[in-house]
Amino acid sequence: MATSTSPKKSSSSSSSSGPNRPGHQGVKFARRTSSGRVVSLSRDDDLDVSGEFAGPNDYINYTVLMPPTPDNQPMAGSTSSSISGDKPDGPGPYGTGSRFGTEPQRGRVSRRGGGGEDEGTYGGSGGGTGGGGNNGSGKLDHRMSVMKSNNKSMLLRSQTGDFDHNRWLFETKGKYGIGNAFWSQDEDAYDHDTGMSMSDFMDKPWKPLTRKVKVPSAVLSPYRLLVVVRMVALGLFLVWRVRNPNKEAMWLWGLSIVCEIWFAFSWLLDILPKLNPINRATDLAALKDKFEAPSPGNPHGRSDLPGIDIFISTADPEKEPPLVTANTILSILAVDYPVEKISVYISDDGGAILTFEAMAEAVNFAEVWVPFCRKHNIEPRNPDSYFSIRTDPTKNKKRPDFVKDRRWIKREYDEFKVRINGLPEAIRKRCDLYNSKEEMKEKKLYKEKNGGLLPQEEIKVAKATWMADGTHWPGTWYTPTADHSKGDHAGILQIMSKVPENDPLMGHPDEKKLDFSGIDIRIPMFAYVSREKRPGYDHNKKAGAMNALVRASAILSNGPFILNLDCDHYIYNSMAIKEGMCFMMDRGGDRICYIQFPQRFEGIDPSDRYANHNTVFFDGNMRALDGLQGPVYVGTGCMFRRYALYGFHPPRANNYLGIVGQHKTQASNIQMQGDEEDSDTQPLTAHPDLSLPKKFGNSTMFTESIAVAEFQGRPLADHISVKNGRPPGALLIPRAPLDAPTVAEAIAVISCWYEDKTEWGDRIGWIYGSVTEDVVTGYRMHNRGWRSVYCITKRDAFRGTAPINLTDRLHQVLRWATGSVEIFFSRNNAFLGSTRLKFLQRVAYLNVGIYPFTSIFLVVYCFLPALCLFTGQFIVKTLDVQFLSYLLTITVTLTLLSLLEVKWSGIGLEEWWRNEQFWLIGGSSAHLVAVLQGLLKVIAGIEISFKLTSKSAAEDEDDIYADLYVVKWTSLFIMPLTIIVVNIIALVIGCSRTIYSVIPQWSKLFGGAFFSFWVLAHMYPFAKGLMGRRGKLPTIIYVWMGLVSITVSLLWISISPPSDNSTASSGGNVNI
Repeated sequence: MATSTSPKKSSSSSSSSGPNRPGHQGVKFARRTSSGRVVSLSRDDDLDVSGEFAGPNDYINYTVLMPPTPDNQPMAGSTSSSISGDKPDGPGPYGTGSRFGTEPQRGRVSRRGGGGEDEGTYGGSGGGTGGGGNNGSGKLDHRMSVMKSNNKSMLLRSQTGDFDHNRWLFETKGKYGIGNAFWSQDEDAYDHDTGMSMSDFMDKPWKPLTRKVKVPSAVLSPYRLLVVVRMVALGLFLVWRVRNPNKEAMWLWGLSIVCEIWFAFSWLLDILPKLNPINRATDLAALKDKFEAPSPGNPHGRSDLPGIDIFISTADPEKEPPLVTANTILSILAVDYPVEKISVYISDDGGAILTFEAMAEAVNFAEVWVPFCRKHNIEPRNPDSYFSIRTDPTKNKKRPDFVKDRRWIKREYDEFKVRINGLPEAIRKRCDLYNSKEEMKEKKLYKEKNGGLLPQEEIKVAKATWMADGTHWPGTWYTPTADHSKGDHAGILQIMSKVPENDPLMGHPDEKKLDFSGIDIRIPMFAYVSREKRPGYDHNKKAGAMNALVRASAILSNGPFILNLDCDHYIYNSMAIKEGMCFMMDRGGDRICYIQFPQRFEGIDPSDRYANHNTVFFDGNMRALDGLQGPVYVGTGCMFRRYALYGFHPPRANNYLGIVGQHKTQASNIQMQGDEEDSDTQPLTAHPDLSLPKKFGNSTMFTESIAVAEFQGRPLADHISVKNGRPPGALLIPRAPLDAPTVAEAIAVISCWYEDKTEWGDRIGWIYGSVTEDVVTGYRMHNRGWRSVYCITKRDAFRGTAPINLTDRLHQVLRWATGSVEIFFSRNNAFLGSTRLKFLQRVAYLNVGIYPFTSIFLVVYCFLPALCLFTGQFIVKTLDVQFLSYLLTITVTLTLLSLLEVKWSGIGLEEWWRNEQFWLIGGSSAHLVAVLQGLLKVIAGIEISFKLTSKSAAEDEDDIYADLYVVKWTSLFIMPLTIIVVNIIALVIGCSRTIYSVIPQWSKLFGGAFFSFWVLAHMYPFAKGLMGRRGKLPTIIYVWMGLVSITVSLLWISISPPSDNSTASSGGNVNI
């Protein structure tokens, strides 16, 4: 290692070449930048060391390594010539000798001012012996590895005379062309500031954690071409329709052309964001090498991964069974992620003691379930799902005690289920016992005060709900009273499992339990949280509960990332969190606000009658949005960056200017404003989402945690291209145990008054004001310039349940559509988005707010075929060749587009068809009602309330799909049922008129009948759902069909009464 301290240059260095030495040697140097990267720099080049490479210490520390090949021997000719005294000797920070100093057949080259002779042996210590004391006796020798070989002629090529490098490398096992400085392997060679050593570059080259997998151009190029072709065809078709009205039925033509124009506009909003779909892949091995592999600075291989807080939300144990929630908790506690880095929180917005005690039972069972999963690598780690799989459980299991362990843990789980199922009765018995004791105490006290007389009237004692320790439950009581009801109770925070130790805690053999020798038996921290609720406060439903968890978790654990799950969505892939972390920790990951995982469902009927899997959206639309600015947030299965959730901006963002955002410019950083600055001083052109959050509340502990979460969420600065990174090893410090003041502060931030005069719900956290707070929250982040990523794992990351009952499914769609209408009429409309929103991303968010309004035109269009059959007219005057050609082109291009979309998204044709069917069913029912409700809220201010969807409505435990056949009448059935009945009646009337007319007009019949059958084919799942299990229609259906038939008949007779004489010009009306 040479240390440059003198600017003196020797003028004789250029003339010291001998006969076997080239006149000018290209000596390569290298230095390490502030980011830890070793950069090769040539001594002979005219270097520009400005910018990152500039500084007072440039070229101070370097090692010179000449490739020791026989054709590269700079000292072979004249060893007495001076190499120049430009680099006086001195100890380097990474060692004193060359890596090759211990090899016996190397020559030593002394680099001193007066020159020196080659010596045949190496000096290991490199002391200041020998002549040339110009640099002091304390200086160390600096050596270059030079191989002396007399066999060069043997290695020359026979014809050309060139040196055969490959043969030399093979025969001598030499190292050639390293082209970089190297650091010796002793302890001093490790840089504790950056955590990097030369081995990180020589042996383990830098690898990205993720990569994009583009859709093959053979699929994507025709897809884009067909989109353009269909756009042109639609334009020509609509122009032709406008220029060729049907003057015999102008009202019919007018309704149809308006609907068709809207459908074309709606199709554009849906198809344009799909032009750039992409796939992504992660490298879990690279993640482990970077964050969990042993290194000189981390000899024990402790994890350097950031922490993560996992949120589960529940509200009503009657509709969300505690056993389902407990299984979700168990799958989370057993996830494959460093135990000390995980913190789990459950938000019980109902404050129910049943949920509280069920979670306590789950934590107790987790003490054996979690080590069992780690020991045998169990998948999935939801016990109910694991014991329900029908495949061979011994597949790929190699431990001889697996069968015994599985049998024991299965029995323990069965007992756990029995305890959970018996909790309601046990709690009631306990409450009755304690309440009876309280009554006896009151009677005894009354007797003492009244001389032993019994009270004439029965003493009333509040029917309290009691905990197992004999104290009052602070949450909701079974008999609600003041301070103990769903909307009026104190805040509750209970740490059910403490913060785990930083070092693994290995188990030991236990005859009563399992043999957990060599298995880490720690479980993550788990906390039960129920925020305070009081009358007079707007608690903002689920969004308010999630924000309370954000604040409480910031005080207790402050994980820089947050994963939120519904209580019925469990972790199906134990590596899912690590896969999501690959994106956050990769180069450019500091710009990602959240990772959205697709939603996958269990318990869906095999035919997926009501498109519950929703694969067209999750595998098509969301994958396409990932090629833009990122997918929308869909409420569950999402990993957030805490700093982005606080309302801050990304470290780097772009502005997209122009009509279609074609001008991309770097966005300027927005400075934090003081509290004294008034918002009136801001420019009128500033977007409200681009201002920085300021009002977080009065918790100093919470405010101080913001900067910590931002730093810990940065990617690893292990490459020069990684911007805004953190040094390796920064997260190896163990977490401090929780103390009483910390827990007290966490309880304070979940109080109902904490959000007063703050920006929570407006700019910070989950956004309030919509029943679809998820979409709005994601939109706000994209509006600030953040981007999101869609993570599709090979094994499903999460799985949950979905309502397979028709009524429940329609109510779920109604809630989503109502939220979209609210978005459209709010300031979250994408029309009002900032310039940091990409054009096609803006189009996608516009579609989110506009799609429910398609229901108005869809309902009208579904009645048009029936009106055509009733009147004997059609939407066009005649079915000429031009109309049929346009119709054929539009239909064929749509079919081909659907096939190609199936190809790049991976969905099936049956799934695509089910989605089309339910689009019409939901559009004619739930979407239409959502538009009406949204208008009522905007115009009249009528608030919209929704009830939780029950997870199960059927009582048949033998048939898991029994819920599919349950018919629960709802007003949402009225419009689809009317459409079905009217079209059936119209088909009968149209056929009768045509058959019995003097001059049958078959073209108009076929036109109307074709579209009527199109409507009825889409409505088939709805009709099948009304028939129930036995295929019989309920009585109400017959009543409705009769009423609609009579009403339509009377209405038509009033509009077009029958004439006495049927003429051919009248279209052949049937005499009645």
